[in-house]
Amino acid sequence: MRSHRTSRSGSRARLKTLVAATGLMAMMAFFVPQAAAAESVQTFSATQLEAASDAVLDADVAGTAWSVDEETGRVVVLADERVSKADMAKIRKEAGRLAGAIEFEHVEGTFQTFMRGGDAIYADLGWRCSLGFNVHAGSTYYFVTAGHCTEDPYGPTPPYPEWHNGSSWIGYTEHSYFPGRDHGLVRYNPQVRHPGEVNLYNGSYQRITSAADARMNQRVCRSGSTTQVRCGNVTGLNQTVNYGGGDIVYGLVRTNACAEPGDSGGPFFDGTVGLGMTSGGSGNCSSGGTTFFEPLTRTLSYYGVTLN
Repeated sequence: MRSHRTSRSGSRARLKTLVAATGLMAMMAFFVPQAAAAESVQTFSATQLEAASDAVLDADVAGTAWSVDEETGRVVVLADERVSKADMAKIRKEAGRLAGAIEFEHVEGTFQTFMRGGDAIYADLGWRCSLGFNVHAGSTYYFVTAGHCTEDPYGPTPPYPEWHNGSSWIGYTEHSYFPGRDHGLVRYNPQVRHPGEVNLYNGSYQRITSAADARMNQRVCRSGSTTQVRCGNVTGLNQTVNYGGGDIVYGLVRTNACAEPGDSGGPFFDGTVGLGMTSGGSGNCSSGGTTFFEPLTRTLSYYGVTLN
């Protein structure tokens, strides 16, 4: 459980922290004679890999994101610019005899939650985020977005953030799930229209008719008010991301579809299929980067809502 915050300015500063650096993953490959390589290869069971993954979590190093790569039989840990050699040694020490199951990849920039974005929505507490997908339960209408956007910095009870679109009130937060997951639910002002579409920023809109889980190598696009529509591929599933400050999120999808500060909460989609909402990452849309999104299917299931 996160501690209760009493400083409005401190909370705003934390919630409005932006990704400032760019990022592309870089790996170093070392080649050894075939015989030597064969001797050095160590295999790990599924149970051992899960234990190694738990060790990364227990090490609690901010700026890491990881998952079990079943293809290589290793736990692949992405390390942003905050992660030092000492931090990597800490992770290996935590893993103990399973340290050989851990591989590091380095990314430029830092993993942080993105603020603002999508069809711009503004919190009365002072930050901007994006609208994800319009949903409903019976005759009551909501939208889902990133949970770090809807999180109330002053505690788990009202007042929750209320939202406007820059000119008029559009609704209030009913629920926020962050950290652990990264999704939130906002109840609409009944006077606001809420079509089941994604803004393509070219004068047209993409109708979203269903939700599904992402697949490896799937072509995906995301929409946000900062960088509008950007596309890429799914590069990892079931990712755990440590944004720092105790903000650890599980079960995210990793992509190379770029994003920048202002794109948080915006929708990920593949044609008419909704996939998730932008959580965070590193990089920018000039040089590329790594972006994570919260799966839409588990968000809909958690809230018991259906796409409009």
